[in-house]
Amino acid sequence: MKKNTTYAADVLVTALAPAIWGTTYFVTTEFLPHGYPFHVAMLRALPAGVLLLLFVRRLPQGIWWPRSFILGALNFSFFWAMLFVSAYRLPGGVAATVGAVQPLIVIGLSRLFLAAPVRPLAIAAGFLGIVGVALLVLAPGAALDGIGVAAGLAGAVSMAFGTVLTRKWRPPVSNLTFTAWQLTAGGILLLPVACFLEPALPTPTAANILGMAYLGLIGAALTYFLWFRGLARIEPSAAASLGFLSPVVATLLGWLALGQSLAPAQIAGFVAVLFSIWLSQRSQLPR
Repeated sequence: MKKNTTYAADVLVTALAPAIWGTTYFVTTEFLPHGYPFHVAMLRALPAGVLLLLFVRRLPQGIWWPRSFILGALNFSFFWAMLFVSAYRLPGGVAATVGAVQPLIVIGLSRLFLAAPVRPLAIAAGFLGIVGVALLVLAPGAALDGIGVAAGLAGAVSMAFGTVLTRKWRPPVSNLTFTAWQLTAGGILLLPVACFLEPALPTPTAANILGMAYLGLIGAALTYFLWFRGLARIEPSAAASLGFLSPVVATLLGWLALGQSLAPAQIAGFVAVLFSIWLSQRSQLPR
C-alpha cells in the first residue's frame, strides 16, 4: 500500500511538468514577439540552465560531458527545432496529433535500452491517447504537409530517445544538477541556430520579459527538474503518457482565457485522454 501511495505521489508530481508545458502556447502567443521560435527556445533553455549551474556549482566530468550534450540535443535543441518546424508547416491540431505517438515510441525504446516488458495495456493506452488528442485538437479537413509530418515524427522520436536515455544514464549527482547540465547544453546548441537562421530580437517589452521569465524559470527550470526527477522514479512509458496533459491544458486555457468554444468531440477527447493516462499508469502496477 505504501509503495503504491509513493508511486501515485511521484506520478502526480511528474504530471505537473507536462501540465505546465500546456501553457507554453498561450504565453508564447500573448507575451512574446512573433517569428523568433529559435531565439525563444534558446532563451528558454540557456539562461535557466546557467542559473541552475550557478546554484549547484558542479560541472559534468568525463563521459558526462558528451552525454549531457546528447541529452540536451534530444530533449531540447533538436526536439524544439522539429516542434517549431512542425508547428509552422501544419495546423496545430495535426502537429499535436503527430507528436502524440511519442508514448508508443517510448515503449519500444524502453524494451530496447532498458529491457522493460511490453505491456499490452500500455500500448492500448497509447493508441487511446492519440485518439483523444485528435478529438481534442484536430480540426475537420486539416491539411497535411509531408515535411511538417516528418518534422513532427522526428521531434517525437527525439523526445522519446531523450526520455529513455535520461532514465538509462543516471549520473551520481542530484536531479537539479542533471537538469542544469541538460538545459545549458541544449541552450548552447540552440544559440548558433538562432543567430544564423533568424534576425536579431527587437527591444523587449515588459510583457516579453515577463513571458520569457515564465518560460525559463517555470516552463523550463522547474518543469524539467520535475520531469527528470520523475524519470528516475517511474517507468519512462508511464511518464511519457503524462505528456497527453499538455494539449488538455492548452485547450482548457484557450477556453478559459481566450474565449474559445468547446465542441462535444473535444469533451470526448478530454475523457479519452484522461482515461488513457489512467490506463497507462494502471499497466505499471504489479499484478
